[in-house]
Amino acid sequence: MGEDTGLARDQWATRFGFVMALVGAVVGSGNIWRMPYVAGMNGGGAFLVIYLVLLYLIAVPGLMAETLLGRYTQSGVIGAFKNFLGEGWSEGLGLVVVIVNIGLMSYYAPVIAWTIYYLVHAVLGTFYQPGFDPTAFWAAFSGSPLLVVGLHTLVAVLVGFVLLFGISDGIERVVKWMIPALVVTLSAVAIKGLTLPGAMEGLAFAFNPKWEYMTDADTWIAALGQALFSTGLGWGIALTYGSYLGENDDVPLGGGLITAVGNTSIGLLAIFTVFPAVFAFGLEPTTGTELTFVSLVSIFPSMTGGYIWGLLFFLGFLFATYSSGLGITEVGVTTVKEETRLTRTQSVIAVVGAWWLLGIPSAYSSEFLGWMDFMFGNFGLPLATLMILLLVGWVIDSKRARILDLNHNSDVYIGSYWDPIIKYVIPTVMVFIMGYYFATNIEDPRAISGLALMAGLTIGSILLMQFIRRGKTNEPALTPGGD
Repeated sequence: MGEDTGLARDQWATRFGFVMALVGAVVGSGNIWRMPYVAGMNGGGAFLVIYLVLLYLIAVPGLMAETLLGRYTQSGVIGAFKNFLGEGWSEGLGLVVVIVNIGLMSYYAPVIAWTIYYLVHAVLGTFYQPGFDPTAFWAAFSGSPLLVVGLHTLVAVLVGFVLLFGISDGIERVVKWMIPALVVTLSAVAIKGLTLPGAMEGLAFAFNPKWEYMTDADTWIAALGQALFSTGLGWGIALTYGSYLGENDDVPLGGGLITAVGNTSIGLLAIFTVFPAVFAFGLEPTTGTELTFVSLVSIFPSMTGGYIWGLLFFLGFLFATYSSGLGITEVGVTTVKEETRLTRTQSVIAVVGAWWLLGIPSAYSSEFLGWMDFMFGNFGLPLATLMILLLVGWVIDSKRARILDLNHNSDVYIGSYWDPIIKYVIPTVMVFIMGYYFATNIEDPRAISGLALMAGLTIGSILLMQFIRRGKTNEPALTPGGD
């Protein structure tokens, strides 16, 4: 099960498997509950136009850069930095990306746990019992520490089990059927939703262009956030998955365009899935988490065949969150296995154990989960993205990377317009995002804590890796025939 055998490094068995894995990793809960209401609250069709422009102008080139870095170095995030900057302080930058992913997964795992709980009750038919109160049901569940921590533990077991089998025999084998199944389940619920009275009002809320929003800075910020973070740019996932590509695999097509199209398609499909039902039953469309776990649960019993539609919805939701969990965790697993003497099994246990332990407070308290999301989402992920894109854009040089690697055996030729996007635009955007959220939330203790945490994390990681390398340098050399 993914142990070292002395054979060549694991690779994706098929291009389809790689694409499904990367799409699955970037398509998560945000696409299901966030994309619909963000679009509706920020100008509908106008927001979608801005989103698509930013997606293909910034996010897609960034995904290509991150994927090519992995394919070129054939290593995880620490190895990628070490490959170009040498051992020591630079490895600390890669360590920051790994720690950010572990932090992200620590509060994302409870969301997967919620989805499992609701899927089980969708199967049992709990939502259709007389007198069922979805608000009380959610309060009872979220207020039961033993239950939520137990499900959090179950998520750790399920994610770890698949990762034990490696890339082709583990992740690829699962996502090759899971992501198509996600599309089928959401499509089925969407088709049903379009038949409901008032469905067109829901689509109008999401799609009717309110062009005055095109000049609203908040709309551009919202669209930028959706374009960048819904694609997982800079999280290390594309880098890690790209490191298992072969020399002749197509990076621009698979690692950029198809992934973005798949991610966007599922986000749009979520709009067709959620909003028709929300408006048909007069629900509030801007409630985020509550929209999924309270509002939608209340309408399935009122729908003809509601048992089936509820079951399909939460099954698709689980597929989306679980596949993301695999991708986020694999970033750490690949790196730990490469940079230590641990086997893959030991690396899986170490990384999963780390985010499981760190995630117990988030599983226990939704308030703490929100605190973690604010800090890592607004500061940690932009910081990780900044480090990876600076490596490609400035250390390797974006023009050199494009000519020598990106366009190698590619079916889609990427021109010189790509170079300044990687070198200037994306790093500037990442700095802007961190500065924007700090400036607009300067009185919020989470903003100060988040910025301080990331600064401390960066400095601490650099010092730690220097200390480790200095210790290894001072180790006595082994002599032939010695003990």
